[in-house]
Amino acid sequence: MKTSEYSYDLPPERIAQVPAEQRDQARLLVIPRNGAGLEHRRVRDLPELLRSGDLLVLNNTQVIPCRLFARRPESGGRVEVFFIEPAGDDRWRVLLRARRRSRIGEPLVLDSGSARLDVVDVGERGEAVLKVESPLSVQELLLREGRTPLPPYIKRSPLNDPKEDSADRERYQTLYARVPGAVAAPTAGLHFTENLFDRLAERGIARTELTLHVGLGTFRPVTTENPADYQMEPERYELPRITVEQIAATRAAGGRIIAVGSTTVRVLEWAARQPGGLCPGSGRLNLFIRPPFPFQVVDALMTNFHLPQSTLLMMVSAFAGWERVRSAYQVAVEEKYRFFSYGDATLFL
Repeated sequence: MKTSEYSYDLPPERIAQVPAEQRDQARLLVIPRNGAGLEHRRVRDLPELLRSGDLLVLNNTQVIPCRLFARRPESGGRVEVFFIEPAGDDRWRVLLRARRRSRIGEPLVLDSGSARLDVVDVGERGEAVLKVESPLSVQELLLREGRTPLPPYIKRSPLNDPKEDSADRERYQTLYARVPGAVAAPTAGLHFTENLFDRLAERGIARTELTLHVGLGTFRPVTTENPADYQMEPERYELPRITVEQIAATRAAGGRIIAVGSTTVRVLEWAARQPGGLCPGSGRLNLFIRPPFPFQVVDALMTNFHLPQSTLLMMVSAFAGWERVRSAYQVAVEEKYRFFSYGDATLFL
């Protein structure tokens, strides 16, 4: 299929601007892969939908408040600086948004005056590498002055009200986030509560964790008409030994591997394709899952609704079939489900 065929009609009002009042009260569209009828449930119903002996695999990455605002000393022009990941001792890979493109050697100064940022390299689509000069570490700068990196379809003012940003810092983070490094949330995990985890455990449904630091590439639209020509940007991951052991034990006992989120799927399926099969490890991966794709680890998938022509939509199409996905999404639109990061969820069984 061509990239343009992975599309569907979505009224703008169906794009969620705030999350559900209570995390596990979000709606859950259950989509059986065998073609059986859809079920309209709530995330809180998850213990009833899974089986004793199943294993939930969660991405424990933590979103960093990586949006800062700077000015050009010469002109006073404003520049939004979106920190992505370290690129050396005092250098960071960033995305710059401004009226004009930055040039190598250009200095920027944070609005607070707490850091000078020198542009040492410039790439495409606003990407750059900055040398950071500050008495604070970049991590300290981000925690003190950074804003929540919400997707552009969630409408907030460029300089969020501090109270609003504080609310988003809490809402746009899973309860189990513990490894800082993501610039976007693994949004399927936003629906879980401690009460829900307790109820799952009571039903004999275990959980384990891995890490994939979500980067900009996860959410960018596919820019080639032939998906096979598109290359995803690498993202950092870690698959712990305990997680691999729990997956093996679950499989041996006849349980299912339930991936919470597309990022979890990518780590597991990437690792399964390395020499020696599913083994502990860390590094960078750029696996682009699209039809046809033989899944080796994941048996079921919980994930949010995804943007048209995105790598994520192609992933769920590989898992359940594009016609099945498109039909389910159409029902979700008609039933007024809430879409994307702060929206409702799907469960492919």
